[in-house]
Amino acid sequence: MAYVISDACVSCGACAPECPVEAISEGADKYVIDADTCIDCGRCEESCPSEAISAG
Repeated sequence: MAYVISDACVSCGACAPECPVEAISEGADKYVIDADTCIDCGRCEESCPSEAISAG
């Protein structure tokens, strides 16, 4: 199951460069994770300073 980014996201961008498959992109209000591309590695969750990322 892919990781998801909650509304707690502050759009700092810390997660995007950590994703080895480039599944994270900047959305309208927050960063988003492409569920079809996500490989469930968890690197984004570890890098998020606002704890806005969790396993979906």
